[in-house]
Amino acid sequence: MHDDHDGAPSAPVPEVRQARPRRVVVRLLAVVLLVVASVTFGVTTAEAPGTLGPHLARYQMTVDHEVTIDLGPLGTLVIDSPLPFVLGARVTVEEIPAELSALDQSATIAAISGDLQKYLQFFGSPQVTLEAAARALLLDALRRTLTAMVVLVGAWYLLRRLLGPVRRHELAGSARAHQGVIAAGTAAALLVVGTVSASERRASVAVGERHASAVFDGTPLEGARITGRLAGLIDTYGGYALDLYRENEQFYTNAADAVSLAWADQSLRDEADVLLNGPHAPTADTIDALVISDLHCNVGMARVITRVAELAELDLVLNAGDSTIDGTAVESYCVQSFAQAVPDGVGYVVADGNHDSALTSQQEAAAGAVVLSGQVVEVEGLRILGDSDPNETRIGEGTHPVGEESAADESARLADVACEDGDVDLLLIHTPVVGTDALERGCVPAQVSGHLHSRQGPFPFGEGVRYISSSTAGARLYEPTVGPLVGTAEMTILRFDAETHRIRDYRLIQVFPSGEAVVGPALRWPSSPVVMPPLDAPV
Repeated sequence: MHDDHDGAPSAPVPEVRQARPRRVVVRLLAVVLLVVASVTFGVTTAEAPGTLGPHLARYQMTVDHEVTIDLGPLGTLVIDSPLPFVLGARVTVEEIPAELSALDQSATIAAISGDLQKYLQFFGSPQVTLEAAARALLLDALRRTLTAMVVLVGAWYLLRRLLGPVRRHELAGSARAHQGVIAAGTAAALLVVGTVSASERRASVAVGERHASAVFDGTPLEGARITGRLAGLIDTYGGYALDLYRENEQFYTNAADAVSLAWADQSLRDEADVLLNGPHAPTADTIDALVISDLHCNVGMARVITRVAELAELDLVLNAGDSTIDGTAVESYCVQSFAQAVPDGVGYVVADGNHDSALTSQQEAAAGAVVLSGQVVEVEGLRILGDSDPNETRIGEGTHPVGEESAADESARLADVACEDGDVDLLLIHTPVVGTDALERGCVPAQVSGHLHSRQGPFPFGEGVRYISSSTAGARLYEPTVGPLVGTAEMTILRFDAETHRIRDYRLIQVFPSGEAVVGPALRWPSSPVVMPPLDAPV
């Protein structure tokens, strides 16, 4: 100890140095507590809208590593969670009556039967629905966590200002005297909050919980536990639904295998043709694209699309629209399935049709697709122009314009964009007549569309070439597109010259209702313009 200049003794230096590490530790613990509290709040309160089969639903995050599907008075269905760690979800189906008295047995069965195909889609790949919901839940949890952190930090600084330095010093002294008790109490509180949150979620399904239903054996829902009235419905009528599901799965598995065999057969014929006649054109690099259209929620064709993409080593998938039936929120399952059918590293471009909607476009963009909206985009080296259809068709409502723009107006607008750009390689749209002006004015070399459920072309039109794809779902008028094919499903491979970006040839792939498949030879893409008759009436 020593005296300063005025003779007063100074404080010991070692105590000052020891106080600093303590302050660092206290601040570090405060930060940890802030993060833990914010994350706990964000995770345990996260929720997001979604779908489940044919229903709208609300997803809430839990910490029991289970997905509990709440069907109100019908009961619950519990499956293992795809989320990491202990995270799970509670799914409340919003379209089930809240009162048991509101449910009539025969009416309930009739309703379930009416939505059977959509239930089958969920049975077939529940992970598609749950993964989409999981992403939404995690994003909501992150937003809530950040919000909680901002609020807690703001409250802390506000409290500091209100207390003032003198009162803070007094409280800090009191806290140091009881810091062990405070730390233990904080840890206990966090443990209790987590335990109560998990136990509350479990308590709602513990009563009457059953063993896994054997109905789901051999499906992605194998091992699901069922409670309440739903258990009886599943055991009694679920076998019928699962028989249809298995029939559907087997059909499209066989169809994909049939495409593989047909591809191998055609490859042998192509090689023999080259040996006998020599190559039809000089060998050059190409950009290979697959045209699909009018899928109308036939998610069974997704695996066939994947198989073709892998066999052809595609660079790009071009979707000419009508991926859904009514453009609704519950059809996000279809959108997700088709987007996931496109292999990693392969571009995916969509021009939405009259059975799609603005919501469909949002779902596709969220799934990674490039959704055309009236501007030129460059994907895999190709400059592509297109837009959503000017009309929308809704079940029970018919067809009407989306806005004030007619098909002729959109045709003129797209032609103006193409002519001003001067370097468009392809016009991708849904309804063929929307591309008339651009072809006649010579502003696009080729147009690809769908809509008519009947293949036409490719044929020269105006100053370019028009190709109308048939339905990749085998769609026919007034026939369902979910389940085994009722008509011939078609898709087309276009090969663009990598240097000139002009289409060199096209190859047709067909899958028949019998499950057989045909892969056609590569045919030369036409070039000379001729006059063609008017298009058929739209479907």
